[in-house]
Amino acid sequence: MNDKPVTVLVVGATGSIGRLAVAEAVGRGYATRALVRDASTAGPLLPGAELFVGELTRAETLSEAVDGVDAVIFTHGAHDGGKEAMEAVDYGAVRNVLAALADRPARIALMTSIGITNRTGGFNSATQALDWKRRSERLVRASGRPYTIVRPGWFDENKPDEHQLRLPQGDKPRAENPSDGVIAREQIAHVLVESLTSEAADHKTFDLVAERGPAPADLTPLFAALQADPADAIDGVLDPANMPVDAEPQHVLDDLDAARGA
Repeated sequence: MNDKPVTVLVVGATGSIGRLAVAEAVGRGYATRALVRDASTAGPLLPGAELFVGELTRAETLSEAVDGVDAVIFTHGAHDGGKEAMEAVDYGAVRNVLAALADRPARIALMTSIGITNRTGGFNSATQALDWKRRSERLVRASGRPYTIVRPGWFDENKPDEHQLRLPQGDKPRAENPSDGVIAREQIAHVLVESLTSEAADHKTFDLVAERGPAPADLTPLFAALQADPADAIDGVLDPANMPVDAEPQHVLDDLDAARGA
């Protein structure tokens, strides 16, 4: 992708970060599409965006939304429904959009979560949400597309003077509270949209947190300082090897093969 206007689809467009990503993309002059379940209620929330109705859990409803897109930004997430919803939405939406894209070229910006490799913490033990988000990351890497994977800290827990961005790698946070890192929602949206036209952000996976100081005017040096994910790897660079592929459910392995085009 280059700096010319592009067609961007935002998945999770009516969420608190999705709406900001839509506004950011529209403000940059991109042809911005928003995937929604109900156009009549979503329209007022998403000025400037073209609405496409579809169900994240049904790949066959997504073909029109992805037709002709240059990029997809994922900001979706399940908020209730238990472990089944985490698989169906947090993971299933990525699987289904990739399937709908088929061989269409499109860059991916995927938002997941800080602490995603913490498999034994209380949150993941209760919901398996982090495991399913991590599997969605693996699908994106396996797809062979250009991508950026952003793992934000705790939303809007930063203080008024905390806007200097830091992009750690290796997913070390384990406290499961804001001490792991905080970030403003507006900055998450900004980084996701900015990554789409940055070669320095391609094939990079990182946490996104803020500390004391002003927001950076240019994200390129931050992206460029990161290590890229290894070629053909399905996990982020420096991530702990605590989720063996050969122990994964068969349907997850089948999805990885499908993402690779096998």
